[in-house]
Amino acid sequence: MALDPGKQDLKVGVVGAGAMGRGIAQVSATGGMSVVIFDAAEGAAAAAVDFIHSMVDRTVEKNRMQPDEGEAAKSKLGTASSLEDLKDCDLVVEAIVENIDIKRQVFQSLEKIVRPDAIIASNTSSIRISSIASACTHRGRIAGLHFFNPVPLMKLVEVINGTDTSAKVTQALEIIGKRMGRVPVIVKDAPGFLVNLGGRAYTTEALRIVSEGVASPFEVDAIMRDACGFRMGPFELMDLTGIDVNYPVSQIIYNGYFQDKRLSTYPLHESMMEAGRLGRKTKAGFYDYAEDGTIIRPETGSSISAEPATKVVLAEPSESLSALLRETGVAVLETDDGSSPIVADPIGEDCTALSNRLGLDSKRLVSIDTHTGVYSHATVMAAPGADDGSVQSVMALMAKVSGGVTRIKDCPGFVAQRIRAMIANLGCEMAQIGVATPEDIDKGMKLGLNYPLGSVELAENMGSRNTLQILENLQAITGEDRYRPSQWLRRRALLELPIHTPD
Repeated sequence: MALDPGKQDLKVGVVGAGAMGRGIAQVSATGGMSVVIFDAAEGAAAAAVDFIHSMVDRTVEKNRMQPDEGEAAKSKLGTASSLEDLKDCDLVVEAIVENIDIKRQVFQSLEKIVRPDAIIASNTSSIRISSIASACTHRGRIAGLHFFNPVPLMKLVEVINGTDTSAKVTQALEIIGKRMGRVPVIVKDAPGFLVNLGGRAYTTEALRIVSEGVASPFEVDAIMRDACGFRMGPFELMDLTGIDVNYPVSQIIYNGYFQDKRLSTYPLHESMMEAGRLGRKTKAGFYDYAEDGTIIRPETGSSISAEPATKVVLAEPSESLSALLRETGVAVLETDDGSSPIVADPIGEDCTALSNRLGLDSKRLVSIDTHTGVYSHATVMAAPGADDGSVQSVMALMAKVSGGVTRIKDCPGFVAQRIRAMIANLGCEMAQIGVATPEDIDKGMKLGLNYPLGSVELAENMGSRNTLQILENLQAITGEDRYRPSQWLRRRALLELPIHTPD
């Protein structure tokens, strides 16, 4: 007999009373389900209940919950003195240490205790569900239910299908997740699941850009925040989660996908961990931190010491660049006068490749990233050996319309094009290999990582043809497999289909 996930008296057991276990218990109780918490450490389960009571009371004080709702939620919470006390639970969620041997022991014990129709789920963030289930007899009822910290505030939950997880168990967990007030996404059992896998591109490509000397971590962060709408730059984010957390996860996922270069991190990442600069927790990472944990932000934006250019030459026709130049009031020359700056807005090219392709004077060539946008933050670049006066005069021109201007070294795809294209490409590849549906991938990125756009829809936002062109140019210029376009992206771009079009 299958479990009825909508039944009024559904009972949830939680194994582990740490931050994640407490959070899972809290959303279960506020979702109207009875909860019993077990932890092997004496007093930990009772302390978790007291903590949840205080969180519920605070929610009531802030008028986010009615007093009677708060009392009802608190009344749903209880503790267990042993695993045997979970025998009448409909669902048991394990939220203990990330150690596969210990998890397998707990699952084997639970399997002997709970009813045949009960579901046993793991909140693991890195261990394969199928690997945990391999130690059990009834593998069809075992799945992943991966929440995000802090659980009460993070709306996403990944429902992870192991190799043997039954469709009814997946459907039941989706319903229970909604009862907990979460937004469930159905995910294949694979390294990093959805969010941890999808989040690799943002940080690893930023590390690569900084390691190439294109820009500083602080400049990259400013561009991604101000021009692209990310809440945090990639280096701020790595500092927040901890280098000792995100570096090992990056390696696990990279090796889990058999060293796919699109997932590789960079030696700078490892160097930071080896140096003990772990981020906010050690008051030193890519940024330094004050004693109270406040980030110390260096000034970003390049200094400008020239007057705005009064006339420029267009490297090649561009509607977006022409419109921008009209707004600045600069004169655009019909023919090259041999002295004025030559301006361009390439897609995925650097100034070196552009000047070579068009036979331009590389010393006067200045590129502006109009495809990301310039009004909040403009990015310009020039080839090695460029005339500084030409570059400065174009930067002064951009300062007339932009909130900030950053000059970077010559780089195919600038900073934002490059990072955003890699995020979109990874999202499309996840859709291609069936990690989740394109729609669930987008939900995961927005709810799990607070991205301004989902990684699949980002390709459409940039223009799928543009995204493909950026990657193809990066691959051609660098010669690296790292920038290999996903077939999901390539087919939809060439066929001019919406990016979410199913196979």
